[in-house]
This record gives sequence, structure tokens and C-alpha cells, in this order.
Amino acid sequence: MTDAPTRLHALRETLRQASVDGFILPRGDEHLGEYVAPCSERLAWLTDFTGSAGMAAVLMDRAAVFSDGRYTTQMEHQVNGLCWERLHLIETPPAQWLAQHGANARIGYDPRLLSEKALVPFLEAGLTLVPLARNPVDAIWTDRPMPPCTPCLEQPLEYSGLDSATKRATLATGLRDSGADCVVLSDPASIAWLLNIRGNDVPYTPLSLCFAIVRADAGVSLFIDPTKLTPRTREWLGGDVRTFLPDDLSAHLAALAGQRVQVDPAANSVWFIQTLEQAGATVLRATDPCILPKAIKNPVEQDGARRAHEHDAVAICRFLHWLQTEGVGTGELEATERLDAFRRQCLDYREESFPAISGSGPNGAIIHYRVTPETDRVLRHNEVYLIDSGGQYPYGTTDITRTVWTGPEQPDDDVCDAFTRVLRGHIALARAHFPLGTTGHALDVLARQALWEGGLNYDHGTGHGIGSYLSVHEGPCNISTHYRPVPLEAGMIISNEPGYYRPGAFGIRLENLLLVQPAVTNGENRPFLAFEVLTLAPFDRRLIAVDMLNTTEIAWLDAYHARVFEQVSPHLDNAGQTWLEAACAPLSAR
Repeated sequence: MTDAPTRLHALRETLRQASVDGFILPRGDEHLGEYVAPCSERLAWLTDFTGSAGMAAVLMDRAAVFSDGRYTTQMEHQVNGLCWERLHLIETPPAQWLAQHGANARIGYDPRLLSEKALVPFLEAGLTLVPLARNPVDAIWTDRPMPPCTPCLEQPLEYSGLDSATKRATLATGLRDSGADCVVLSDPASIAWLLNIRGNDVPYTPLSLCFAIVRADAGVSLFIDPTKLTPRTREWLGGDVRTFLPDDLSAHLAALAGQRVQVDPAANSVWFIQTLEQAGATVLRATDPCILPKAIKNPVEQDGARRAHEHDAVAICRFLHWLQTEGVGTGELEATERLDAFRRQCLDYREESFPAISGSGPNGAIIHYRVTPETDRVLRHNEVYLIDSGGQYPYGTTDITRTVWTGPEQPDDDVCDAFTRVLRGHIALARAHFPLGTTGHALDVLARQALWEGGLNYDHGTGHGIGSYLSVHEGPCNISTHYRPVPLEAGMIISNEPGYYRPGAFGIRLENLLLVQPAVTNGENRPFLAFEVLTLAPFDRRLIAVDMLNTTEIAWLDAYHARVFEQVSPHLDNAGQTWLEAACAPLSAR
């Protein structure tokens, strides 16, 4: 790989040849996914920034990289400050920065990498945007990897719980009701759910990269590399799913002239809208019709999630036992490898659901820290260690964070104070009962209240949706300070992960996954919802300031730990059982 100044200079030369004065480059691919294949890591190649969310803006005399609060510290470490300004995308939005420094510039963009919704801030800022036929980064990335081509495999009914024909029939009914002739899908997770298929084209998420057009008669045109399809998978897809080359997609879109085509302006690239409108189709802007039913897990998927978390709990508890007895003196990287090895003891384990965040001491304060051989830090005595990880199992996806004290001395009072405030917020959210129709935004304050009382906060969301052997970050639900008009519904799985981060010192995050369930109430005669906790692992008692907890919080924690011990201990050896018994001992008896 060439150095950062050379790459930036080469890009500017390419922009001059394209007759534009600047360029915006998001972190993403043609499917607008979070995790992308190596061939689509354009932002990382250009800027060296490897976070999962970000954007670069390039002008002829200056350039900037933007990301959110999870990655600001990471950008400081990775991105060359002599070439790039490193900015918080909320505090200094890219459109605002470009309007300030390139108000009269012609700004190029790749219409296959940005949604129509993503372009709105740039247009509102008065910028002149120019769609480019070829991504200029691709023109200079001479050693760009080849696109992935892994087998596309069926997701059997014992895991999916509902056959594809039924899903497609329901979707087709919705299309007819809305007056649409078809819908374009570019999110491989939506297509995977709809057709009950999985793959391994991108890291951490079992997807097969493809596009689809679903018609109002429930037929599907699937655009996928044919070498991915085995005879068994072709048979699984059935006769109503016709397959085509990805390069055929443009012609098929052009053939929709005169038809009413549904497109999600946030989940599809603007290229689809531009191509359809140029062909004479009527574009109906509407949310991807797979997103909500995919998020509401059916009973089979719910049981699969419980099964995945039971297996995951055994690995996590083995790891936490190892960490307490042998972990000090090992590196952050080795710790992630140990955890992955424990998970691999389950034959159903497939891979991590995201790159594990293994941060000791000050590295734990980097919210989405990713350990590398260059940053690897040895775990030392008497410091805070944060491990955020997850696993993919064929029947469920997991995500868990635990923060532990490495001992042997007692932690400082201020560390225990912060930890306990995070724990109190975690418990408050887990215990919530709320009426049907409540959004995650309305619940977010529960997780922050104890921190706010101490003048503390955290700069990330409190909860995100989780897929069923799909993406570990799944829409449309969330729990956050940012309003999203999607109420929580029974069957959704969402994370509960408040935190606190003191730069240069330590980070704390406590995360369980929650399954939304109907609640039994004695109040008004109206439906309420509550959470079933899926994750099973102890919280570090050494960091809990018990006198800060009320009796209700202590009772919840004791009951949770009793359940952890009951379900996990039979799968541990004698030493592990002894450790877990102590880790799960009632706080009320302390």
C-alpha cells in the first residue's frame, strides 16, 4: 500500500480528469452494508481509518475524515493528521464542512455508494453534486482485491421458522395494496431473510452479496454470481426465483419503464432511483418491506436465539474464569483469540458477529477500539478491562459486553461509582414495562439516569436490533437519544448497553441482549411489553458499590445471577463451577 499523501495526490489527479473539484466517499459498498468485503474497503484504503462508520471529503486544497463518537479516538491513532482533518460528523457534518471550504465546487460522488437520503444534507447545503460513472478510488487502487464468491447456502426451516413462499406472498400482498408492480432490494440481509439463504461474502455477517427485484405476483429476479449457487441451492430457491448475472441488473431496471417500482430511499443507493427514472419508471419511495418482519422474530427464531445464547454463555463464562485466573500478563489480542477458541468448542459456532473489542486500561476508553498487533497492550494487575464480542450460530446471533477488574487490589471508589451507575442504568432498562407503541427513544433515559445524576454520560446509542443468524446491528428498532419512529414490538431482539468512558484511563460497558415480550400487568386493560433477558454471564462483583443499589436492583441482580448459575454451571468443569458459584453469589448475602 502506498503512503497516505501519495494516495490523496493520486485521487486529486483523477478528480481533475473527471472535471470535478472534490469528492465524497462513504464507508460502505453498493449494498450500503455495515460490514463489507475487502474489495469495498475504499475508505480504509484511502485514509487508513478502519471504523465501521465514516466518510471522507476531499477538495483540491484540503481533505477531512468524519466519524461519530465511537471512533474519534481511533481516528486520532489511524489517520494521518498532516493529510486529513479528523472531525466528529455530528459536531461538524461533512456537508457543512464542504459548504464552508468548497461552496462553489463541483463535488463528485459514486451514486452506487450513497442513498438518496444520504445526499439530502449536501443538497440542502447548496452544493453542486456530480454523479460519477466510475468511482475514482477504484481507478487508482491498483491492488484492489477481487469480489468475494462464496457458496450461497439454504437456511432450513428448523432455523428460519417460515418458508420463503409464505414470506414472498405476504410481501407481494403489500405491494399490490400499495399499488406497486415490484420492489427493488439491494440489502443482502433482506434478501437472505426473504429467500431463506445465507452466505459468507462479507466478514462477520452470513450474507451472499446479491440484488433482487420482487414482483407483485411473488416472483423474484435474483442478481447473483452464478458460481455461488450449488444445484441444491437452486432447487431450494424454487422455480419462482429466476437468477441472473449482476451485470444484467441495469437492463432489467430499464425494462421496468412504465411500471411503478418501490425503492427504499435510505436502504438503496440513489443509482437505482436515477436509473429507474431515466428509464421512465415511476419510483415509489417506501421502506424496505423486509426490514420490519425480519426484525420481529417468529417463535422458532426466538427459540434459536435462546439456544445461541446458552451456548455463548458457556464460552463467555469459561473465558471470564480464564481471565481471572490466567489473563493478567497476556495481550488484548491473545484474549480475543482465547475467547474465540472457547466459542469454537461449540460445534455449531460459525464466526464472530463483529470484531471483538478488547480494551485494557486506557484502550477501553476507545468506544469501538479494535486491537491490532501495533496497539496490543498487555493486561496488567489492578485495572479495568472491557471485552465486547459476539458470535454467529446457525440459529442465532449474540452480542455481549462485560467489564472486569483485574485485581488483586480493590478498585478505586471512583471506578466502582462509575461501574455501578452503568449497572443501575442497565438494570433499569432491563426491568422496563412499557405500553405497546413505545419507541426506543422513550426508554433511553432509563439507561442514562443514574449516570446523569453523577454528571456522567456516554456518546453512543443504548440499544440496537439483532438479526437471526444475520447482522449483529439490525434495524429498524433502536434505543437512543435520537428519535426513530419505530415502536418496539414483541419478537424484536435489542441490546441493552449503557457505558461510561474516561479518556486515558478506562472504559465501562455492560451489555445484554433483550427479547421484547408481551407483559403481564395488573394495571390498565391495554397491552404492555417487557424484556426477556437472553444473555447469561455474571457482572463483576468487585466493581459493584452495593450501597449505591436499592433493594429492587439487588433483587434483580441476585435473580439474574441465580439464573446464570443454574443454566451455565452444568456445562463447566469443577473449577469453572466453583468460580461461577462465587461470581453469582447473592449480593444480599454480601
